[in-house]
Amino acid sequence: MERSLGVFFFLHFFLLSSAAFSKHASNGIDWWCRKTTYPETCKYFFNQGSKAAPKDMTEFKKMVIQFAMERALGAESHTKGVGSKCRNGKEKAAWADCLKLYQNTIFQLNQTLDSATKCTEFDIQTWLSTALTNLETCRTGFAELNVSDYILQLIMSNNVTKLISNSLAINNASAGLGKETYKKGFPSWLSGGDRRLLQSSSTKVDLVVAQDGSGNHTTVGAALEEAAKRKTNGRFVIQVKRGVYQENLEIGSKMKNIMLIGDGMRFTFITGNRSVGGGSTTFNSATVAVTGEGFIARGITFRNTAGPENHQAVALRSGADLSVFYRCAFEGYQDTLYVHSQRQFYKECYIYGTVDFIFGNAAVVLQNCMIYARRPMNGQKNAVTAQGRTDPNQNTGISIHNSRVMATDDLKPVESTVKTYLGRPWKEYSRTVFMKTYLDSLVDPTGWLEWDGDFALDTLYYGEYNNIGPRSPTSQRVNWKGYRVIRNSTEASEFTVQNFIAGQSWLPDTEVPFTPGL
Repeated sequence: MERSLGVFFFLHFFLLSSAAFSKHASNGIDWWCRKTTYPETCKYFFNQGSKAAPKDMTEFKKMVIQFAMERALGAESHTKGVGSKCRNGKEKAAWADCLKLYQNTIFQLNQTLDSATKCTEFDIQTWLSTALTNLETCRTGFAELNVSDYILQLIMSNNVTKLISNSLAINNASAGLGKETYKKGFPSWLSGGDRRLLQSSSTKVDLVVAQDGSGNHTTVGAALEEAAKRKTNGRFVIQVKRGVYQENLEIGSKMKNIMLIGDGMRFTFITGNRSVGGGSTTFNSATVAVTGEGFIARGITFRNTAGPENHQAVALRSGADLSVFYRCAFEGYQDTLYVHSQRQFYKECYIYGTVDFIFGNAAVVLQNCMIYARRPMNGQKNAVTAQGRTDPNQNTGISIHNSRVMATDDLKPVESTVKTYLGRPWKEYSRTVFMKTYLDSLVDPTGWLEWDGDFALDTLYYGEYNNIGPRSPTSQRVNWKGYRVIRNSTEASEFTVQNFIAGQSWLPDTEVPFTPGL
């Protein structure tokens, strides 16, 4: 997909036959390490342990990921010890995020190395992409709180980032261009009982949350605490009855297959007000944060009420692989919906915000969603998306399909004086597409906004395919090297549910409808 020389090199590498790999393996570690993004780092770690050259591609990939794992374990242990050196609350907040992110990085790397984990090359690329995103998020927290001069250097002076980038490059080369999908409708890890549950029109509820005392708990947090004590990872359903729940919630990676069902986005609200202006990192400002695999939410509004004056303030952050949000709403201003990492799907959702209000580095498809730009602070510009891909081998991006981009009632009267754009490049390889989506008159005719001068304009991938509405014409769009009007369905289909998030393998036959292709 990318047009850079680096990706051409890796595609060329992939096309070499396995026989050629065996033939050249005798050339030693230098030959193998030249295939990575950071060959000197690769050679250094092979030489450290006086390890023999790998026999084949599979062994090489495993060894490179193992180096990353060993280094991440050391970094996580070192980071724990650095906490006492934090000089103020802001350093402590950024440090706490980094410790959590290192722990999740180890979790992701371990999945790729665990022989008991039945996974595809696409799964591995997703988990490696997440591991790299975690470390970038760690750096970002220090930068946004303006405390990046001391503690960050103590915990990031290692080669974990480069080792994960090398792992991504090698896995991408061995996997090839195609996205692997499961042959049947359901992936192997989804149990028969879980399939029946998702196919059923009436879902069995395990716990009920109700503020009037008529349920098992009066807070969502208490219900999640009970769910965390269960001994299996089967689907656990929590019904959240109508009401406004003022809670900050975290559904961690050990809490798999949690399902929250509200009474509808107009009736069930989970709300918080953390923000960067209030001293949080963006990562930790989320009203609800979820990393547990297989998370599903239906009929709930996630809200952050910090307001535009407090800048970054997240309503929901998801780093949950294979997560689904159906008929949910996300309300905030700057940085409303943090699609942080992993594979995610949003169906018939409403997203409200101003600056970069759909952002992150997941592989995510938003389908049949209503995207509403609000009135920002004076002097601000609206940007619908800010995608954060930092490595060309990450299989991440934001795909917005069959949706609508509109103005809220408070923006409409001043629409002509507030510029609203489809997105801007947060990171070097930012990737976003709008396909068959209605673009209303609020969108600026140029379509897209620079982040900082010419940063990332050649390396990003921004595409538009068969959009409709007053601002769908592309004659006045930016002329960046990385922007393109997608002309053919083959290129556009790379960003569909079926291909971009392998949705045919985990979405069919559930209660959530979806369109697999264009």
